Amino acid sequence: MSFLRNIFKPKEEPIRSYADFWKWFQKNEKDFFKAVKSGEKIESKFFDKLSPKLGEIKEGYFYVTGMYDNSTAELILTAEGNPNHIFFVEELVKAAPDIAGWKFTALKPALSIEQVNIKMYGYDFTGDNLFFYANAPEGYPDEIDITVLHPDISEENKKQIANGIFIFLDNFLGELNLLEQVDNIKVIGTKEAESDLIPIAKLKEYLHWRQKEFIEKYEGIRHNTEQDGHTSFEAENQEGNTLMAIINTDLLQWDGKASHPWIGVLTLEYDGTQNNGMPDEKDYNELDKIEKDLNAVLKDSDGCLNIGRQTGNGEREIYFACNDYRKSSKVFFEIQKQYSGQFTIEYDNFKDKYWQTFERFNP
Repeated sequence: MSFLRNIFKPKEEPIRSYADFWKWFQKNEKDFFKAVKSGEKIESKFFDKLSPKLGEIKEGYFYVTGMYDNSTAELILTAEGNPNHIFFVEELVKAAPDIAGWKFTALKPALSIEQVNIKMYGYDFTGDNLFFYANAPEGYPDEIDITVLHPDISEENKKQIANGIFIFLDNFLGELNLLEQVDNIKVIGTKEAESDLIPIAKLKEYLHWRQKEFIEKYEGIRHNTEQDGHTSFEAENQEGNTLMAIINTDLLQWDGKASHPWIGVLTLEYDGTQNNGMPDEKDYNELDKIEKDLNAVLKDSDGCLNIGRQTGNGEREIYFACNDYRKSSKVFFEIQKQYSGQFTIEYDNFKDKYWQTFERFNP
């Protein structure tokens, strides 16, 4: 009978919610703790079990683990800096129960300069050999644009050095600060410097000052789109298919763009093979319904501005500019799940303080 029980042992319940995940985790946490504490076979005893369960909730969960202190294991859930997944990582950790011996952290935290000593590809990345200076891009005064310098960089190892620097900054600044506070990073050698070098240890102080200045300038700014004018655009791509766009061109002239620096793009693919790349009537009506659903929840009063849409070549792209990326990520994901049987749906959220993405629609 014991042999039969082993063959026909019940399957684990599927993970459909945050609560399901943490219920599963609690059932296995003692074995997971032992694996982290000992450091032995951690891949097979912990990671190989954890990864598929996270994947049942949603793609985009990554993790780091280790001992927080002698009696506490820490599991850091991370989105690897991808704004499409930040909201879901934060929500999953918020839902975590109190489990003795465990600490759960959303996103990689900032570390002190003394704690970040990285050795990769035979090169060191530390507070002693990294420097930076700030740039001032003409016409883009609110962009945080920095140059980071390493003494050993060359044309041959530039990609390796750049990767090491980004990993250093990810740990030193913390995952969320790197994503939200820095717009552009250029990596060069110290011999190529065009300005005075500042020790990398002072980067946090500089970013804090710039972030405070930015918040004071733009906090609370909203734009009411109700009376805005829209312009229709029509073009033809290289395949001869028609592209049509309807864009809020009044909004594109707004001088407060940087207050809504996160661009969200929802892309829906349909069958345009029979209609010169355009949707048939059924798909067109359904696409319009989805756009209305989006506008009902992504409101300008809540910091989400509908810039417009472009249709053609088998795709409709719907554009938003938001003061944060979390709500658009959540809403886009819900739309993707709801309409996955009708359309292939992808989405992206990225930072573009001056809405350069839409320059093709400017006069």
